[in-house]
Amino acid sequence: MKNKKSEHFLVKYLHSSATEAELDMLDKQIRDPEQKSVLKALLNVLFITQIAMNKPDPDKIKDTLRREIKKDGERAKRLRRNKYLRYAAVGMILFSLGYFFIPPGPTEKPADKISMPSDGEITLELSNGNVEVISESGDSRLVNEKGTFIGNQKGNRITYTKKTDNPELFSYNQLTVPYGKRFELELSDGTIVYLNSGSSLKYPVNFPKDRERLVYLSGEAYLDVAKDSSRPFIVNANTLNIKVLGTQFNISTYPEDQTTDVVLIEGSVSLHIENADPTADAPVLLKPGFKGSFNKRENHITTKAVITETYTSWLKGELIFRNMTFGNILKKLERHYNVTITNENLEYRDKKFNANLGNEPIEEVLKYFKNTYDIDYKIDDRHITVK
Repeated sequence: MKNKKSEHFLVKYLHSSATEAELDMLDKQIRDPEQKSVLKALLNVLFITQIAMNKPDPDKIKDTLRREIKKDGERAKRLRRNKYLRYAAVGMILFSLGYFFIPPGPTEKPADKISMPSDGEITLELSNGNVEVISESGDSRLVNEKGTFIGNQKGNRITYTKKTDNPELFSYNQLTVPYGKRFELELSDGTIVYLNSGSSLKYPVNFPKDRERLVYLSGEAYLDVAKDSSRPFIVNANTLNIKVLGTQFNISTYPEDQTTDVVLIEGSVSLHIENADPTADAPVLLKPGFKGSFNKRENHITTKAVITETYTSWLKGELIFRNMTFGNILKKLERHYNVTITNENLEYRDKKFNANLGNEPIEEVLKYFKNTYDIDYKIDDRHITVK
């Protein structure tokens, strides 16, 4: 059993996103006695954060699972009849190896509670500089500065009309999403963009017929690009251009991060460094399941295989960190929860962590770091001090 493939199956199992074929493969792997030590090492990493955060009662859970495992053999046959029962079957086998996963449950009321005011609005800037506030519960028609209909807004999505402009007349809009919120866009070519908190996208209201489709991103977005072989789609992330024809990928390019990360889900993309020496810095082509990282200081791109679910978990409001410094984790917490964090704990600032925090309230996230690493904190309204 290869470590990477096993970790991939386990992560998808924990996210409830594994297919029936993947569940069957995981079932086969964890039944192999020769792979027991490898499996235990992976489980130690993948389960520790859930156990630390939820503080389960092991004796109570083991008693419950033992009763389930001891039921008649007919139940074991039924476990293979559908996908959801297969999850239970795999979970029981994991338990029999001495491990268990505890889904988040009710927690004790925290001593410090953060108030959640409604400040921080989603805004749409038109080409003439006028700025409109977008209500997430709104339902309205969108018009440009001349009063021409350009699309609809319904809830947390804006959909632009599907047509092409005269290249000389096309104009840009810019959508900005504040900390603590997310938003969706359907561009005029049919491309779907999911914007994460603290992000901004600048894009044409209508893409011209005879030019490449160019948009500008600051922050993080997941894109499902509409196919059009005659008009490549390009995402400009400062000095890095991501060029595609039609594909799904995630890009994270927050200004304060040292790298711009592109994770390819399906299709293909090429990464181009602006003003690079064509003989020394050829475009880098990504394959599905790979991440390309552009180091802004060194002006260099590296690639590696990754578990894509880790990088797209934010679409479901979940937080997953892999090999990330404590300082970067705090910045992501600021964006996700719309809070301000001051870090006085310099000892942990550059240390790297793996954590699967789900969609827990920030009080529980802070409590996890305190219980696990003895990192203290203080909450004062929307300001958090890490000690």
